[in-house]
Amino acid sequence: MKGKARKVAIVGAGMVGSSCAYSMVNQSICDEIVMIDRTYDRALAHALDLSHCMDFTSTRTKVHAGTYADCTDMDVVIITAGANPKQGHDRLSVLDNAVIITREIVTAIMENGFDGIFVIAANPVDIVTYLVQSIFGLPRNKVIGTGTSIDSSRLKTLLSEVFSIDPRSVHGYALGEHGDSQFVAWSHVTIGGKPLLHILRQHKERFSHVDLEDIARKTKDAGWEIFTRKGATYFGIANALAYITRSILNDDGKIIAVSAVLDGEYGHTDVCTGVPAIIGRGGIQEIIELELNPEEQIKFDASCRLISNNIRAMPGLV
Repeated sequence: MKGKARKVAIVGAGMVGSSCAYSMVNQSICDEIVMIDRTYDRALAHALDLSHCMDFTSTRTKVHAGTYADCTDMDVVIITAGANPKQGHDRLSVLDNAVIITREIVTAIMENGFDGIFVIAANPVDIVTYLVQSIFGLPRNKVIGTGTSIDSSRLKTLLSEVFSIDPRSVHGYALGEHGDSQFVAWSHVTIGGKPLLHILRQHKERFSHVDLEDIARKTKDAGWEIFTRKGATYFGIANALAYITRSILNDDGKIIAVSAVLDGEYGHTDVCTGVPAIIGRGGIQEIIELELNPEEQIKFDASCRLISNNIRAMPGLV
């Protein structure tokens, strides 16, 4: 990527895709953004609207509407297009439609010679990420799902409110499925470098009100809290997409909890789930294998089984 324009295509010009483009424009993450949507006029309208931001940003990002043919020389293709779950259903309920939509989109992109990195936000994101990697025979480092990046951010926000600190001073991860079987790896959560579990033991009276199970539940349900009130979530996940893309284009080496296909890590193979990984110019540079305690490993195994069972249940998926 060095020495040439950094180009990103966003497939899906709905609220997530357009919010992602807006975030990238304001953060000057790339040089060019192509908006692609089945409704060309919607992609065009967003591109025009975004292009009118340039007088107020630090650098110019060229934004235009395009087609799959424009993906040929893209560095990154972000896929946000997919089916939304109905109220009262989980993300896995849209799997059938997601497989059809994703297969159609990625086939068209690959037929146009794309050789960059996919970043996936379409739900159920773990299975969609697996689908893109496995069916099209891509190296696992070049297909990245947003995974539990947004859940990990929600966890940090909740803990920052409990402890009255900046969420960026909290480090830790929600792992597993971006869905109901996710869990918080409490043994690896730190505040200012100090393990959270040590803080709670050391200051029992001061933090006696802290309920880790309740925080984990709120982390898992945060998306639904938003969904039931306004019908969609988009600002948080859009920023997660921008953050991942920036780490790729700038070769930042950020450690982010993303959907990645496992190949022996955490004792699992041929399944895609949310784990911390180093993200750089080549995509997933390395999966960080945390040493989970026995209880956490059981939860991780259960989440992987759920994802794997849903993968195996899909006709023609594997």
